[in-house]
Amino acid sequence: MPESAGPIADRLADLGVVLPQVAAPAGSYQPWARTGSLLFTAGQLPFVDGKLPATGKVGAEVSPEDAKNCARLSGLNVLAVIDAAVGLDEVVRVVKVVGFVASAEGFTGQPGVINGASDLFFEVFGEAGRHARSAVGVAELPLGAPVEVEAIVELRG
Repeated sequence: MPESAGPIADRLADLGVVLPQVAAPAGSYQPWARTGSLLFTAGQLPFVDGKLPATGKVGAEVSPEDAKNCARLSGLNVLAVIDAAVGLDEVVRVVKVVGFVASAEGFTGQPGVINGASDLFFEVFGEAGRHARSAVGVAELPLGAPVEVEAIVELRG
């Protein structure tokens, strides 16, 4: 499988970021699908060494700040999927990000939570990391995760 060894790997090192292993699919799907110059990632939970750092709903059991950190972790897992699929240096730009936030009743800060992933993509890819985005509040996410993030990226060639 491809693995970054170019400018983006250098950028990750400068940021002190180490990509995790790609999580095994928890169902009947692939971690990514490519069509033409677009790569779609499956939704990624904020796993760290195979475990969720927090569970529950944002605005109740999980603070918005902790959820934002979880969104960043989900973003790291998205990057790991892209790296495994084609290598991060093949990314022309991040086109679209969708973030899901398991939200307590009345919680409306989904955009701030998903900024954890969006900010990471900008840090890694610069202007090419700016993207269209949806931040959606949902009742529940798999395994009780507070956030899930997926992305569509444009690839070279």
